[in-house]
Amino acid sequence: MSELITKFKALSIAVPALTKEQSAYVTQWQSVLKTGSIEQNLDQINLFLRDNTFLADTLQPTETDVALFEAVLPLSKQLVGSTKDVKDIYGKYRHVFRWVDYLQNLLGVPSGEQLTLNHDLELPREIIEKKKKVAAGATDGKAPATNDKKNKKKAADGEEKPRGKPDEETLKRLREEAKAKKAAKKAAKAQETAKGNDGNASAAADAHAPSVIDFRVGFIQKAVKHPNADSLYVSTIDVGDEEGPRTVCSGLVKHFPLEAMQERYVVVVCNLKPVNMRSIKSTAMVLCGSDEEHVEFVEPPAGSKAGDKVFFEGYGAEEPLKQLNPKKKIWEALQPHFSTNDSLEVIFKKDDGSNLKLTNSKGESFKVASIKNANVR
Repeated sequence: MSELITKFKALSIAVPALTKEQSAYVTQWQSVLKTGSIEQNLDQINLFLRDNTFLADTLQPTETDVALFEAVLPLSKQLVGSTKDVKDIYGKYRHVFRWVDYLQNLLGVPSGEQLTLNHDLELPREIIEKKKKVAAGATDGKAPATNDKKNKKKAADGEEKPRGKPDEETLKRLREEAKAKKAAKKAAKAQETAKGNDGNASAAADAHAPSVIDFRVGFIQKAVKHPNADSLYVSTIDVGDEEGPRTVCSGLVKHFPLEAMQERYVVVVCNLKPVNMRSIKSTAMVLCGSDEEHVEFVEPPAGSKAGDKVFFEGYGAEEPLKQLNPKKKIWEALQPHFSTNDSLEVIFKKDDGSNLKLTNSKGESFKVASIKNANVR
């Protein structure tokens, strides 16, 4: 236990019992601490503190605030001391600095170790970006060209045509140009699909290749009951993303007790389109095997780590799609091929009758506990 945590515990601060949502915040910030990714997440911390006084969304600081403060303090001092444009740094991290200043005084950090702030510095007004509405007639999510742009284009063409219906020759030319653009766009898209990321035939070119699915090892940090759905758990799962753990809703309440969902490794499908499940956005899916009576987790091999790539034999070199297009029904086409064999190993049944095992870079198998010929999804 650090000296600052000890000082904090000695203070007379009454912190109420945390709600499920507040507990999830604590778990996420602990994951940031554990991975040592404070600097990469400083913008996210600042954004969170813009809308919340403390990191667990409480009215009083918690141990989580103190633990992160200990890591953020030297980074804040480094940011302020390494630039001449102090106003810019103050403006960018104003909420982090407010939080640091409060905690360093609360915890009695010696003046020589504190972040020195100029409280009289006038900061620019904080601009909170909002999504702009797309004007009617805009294409590709962009606003239509302004009159100024139109006038410049006319000047470049060397003529300014009168308003009104264009003549037949102009209409014919416009149709031909539109047709040529459409054909070029279609050809470019086909070429990109065929070429793939590395110049070879990519997984995206073959919707029947299981390599399009992003399987990874995940670690369930914490699971709670969904506040609005009796059949759902809401889990915080680390799948190796730089931005931190994901929120995943799973309909596993009738199959596993809550304690079985805590601090365990699982296999996660990471590139399904996020969906709102009773007001909570779920950004992945836990992979399980089942029959008519039982459901079992697909278990990673011993020694697996969160974020480890998982794939079917022969497909380890390809990159999965960033996100499966639900309109193309890729998951629906591939999932019926997932099963388990007599050795309880997860397999992909090919159309030619051969089977590919689910594996990792070490060639290890992924299994369920007891279900043969399971429906894996």
